[in-house]
Amino acid sequence: MNREIFHIALPAIVANIAIPLLGLVDTAIAGHLGAPAFIGGVTVGAMMFNLVYWNFGFLRMSTSGLTAQRYGARDDQGAAHILAQACLLAAFIAVALMVLQRPLEWLALAVIGPSDEVTGLARSYFRLVIWGALPTLVMMAVKGWLLGMQDSRGAMYISIGVNVLNIIASVVCVYGLGMGFVGIAVGTLVAEWLGLAASAGYLAVRYGWVSRAGEWRVGRLLAGASRFFRVSADIFVRSLLMMVMNLAVVSIGARSGDLILAVNALMSQLNIFYAYFLDGIAFAGEALVGKYVGCADEVRLRQCVRRLFVWAAVLTVVFTAVYALPEPIFSLLTDEDSVLLAARPYAGWCALLPVAGMAAFVWDGVFVGLTYSRGMLWAVAVSTALFFVIYMALPASLGNHRLWAAFVIDHVARGAVQTLLYYQRRLYRIKKSQKIV
Repeated sequence: MNREIFHIALPAIVANIAIPLLGLVDTAIAGHLGAPAFIGGVTVGAMMFNLVYWNFGFLRMSTSGLTAQRYGARDDQGAAHILAQACLLAAFIAVALMVLQRPLEWLALAVIGPSDEVTGLARSYFRLVIWGALPTLVMMAVKGWLLGMQDSRGAMYISIGVNVLNIIASVVCVYGLGMGFVGIAVGTLVAEWLGLAASAGYLAVRYGWVSRAGEWRVGRLLAGASRFFRVSADIFVRSLLMMVMNLAVVSIGARSGDLILAVNALMSQLNIFYAYFLDGIAFAGEALVGKYVGCADEVRLRQCVRRLFVWAAVLTVVFTAVYALPEPIFSLLTDEDSVLLAARPYAGWCALLPVAGMAAFVWDGVFVGLTYSRGMLWAVAVSTALFFVIYMALPASLGNHRLWAAFVIDHVARGAVQTLLYYQRRLYRIKKSQKIV
């Protein structure tokens, strides 16, 4: 069981850790173009896409859980059918995004609120990179499908490959072709389309049977897609609620002044870095739990859930020990003495971040494998409501501490609700019909 978990988790963790590299390189390129606004332009442009694409994470999660169940049942035709449905839905969403790009651009800029100069640069970045919506969303679906097929290495190759291509293309366009700031966006766009081509090549070489086993006619795909769309709809609403909460965290910090905003940014980086590792465990849960549901192996399913929590707990202990003294990490991220001094009172919250989020991360992976998307939605709905209630109920005299108290309680509540749902509904009980009781 440990080998199975780490066969999936380790490549996922490596792929996650590689993600910030692209942002660092793009920022470094923009930082050498001669004006601070270029850094803001690429940062805001990337944030605009994060706001848009965040809500379509169901393309990966729905595909992962459903495919893993078909893999466990040794149903190649069903697995191929899910890939076709996911790619069709990704293409439909991409077309909609390109048609609605101007309203989306306006909304994203209104939410972020950058300066006029940065707005102009971010707008030019967005209007180019939006034409990469199709490959970006299709690759989400492909990576979810590969994970469901227990092939997290393939998903890792795609993630790292696209990032490397993006870095090379951006450097060539900015410096080799003299495109300046626009070259960063062009490099990103080129990398996304090349990444889609590489993904198609990988599928053709390793999973050549997909084109023969799957049903690729649109009418047949839509006729059998009710379960896929139901799971996707739940995860879509869940993502919207999580985005509202995360935007509230940023907005509250921004209204508290630049110094507190900087402190919150440092703490958020700690939370994100921890998430890179726990997501690897969650991805293993998606793939393995789905597989055991598919093959109706209740004993292995329960064993897998227990072992996932064991390894998540080990990682949590390590991160909690490191985060209990966060100042050395903060010193790597900034050399501003005022920010480092302001961050000291928040060391306790830093240590609590891994503990608070552990159960929620693991259960997310388990629930995706079970395709119990409604439970994921309810957990986030309850925890998000609790976040705002706690924040409003705590006295304003606590300052920024009440924000982090509400944030920690949100994560604890999410994990607690999922724990109750799992055991109350006895989700580890599997019927031979492959449906969850």
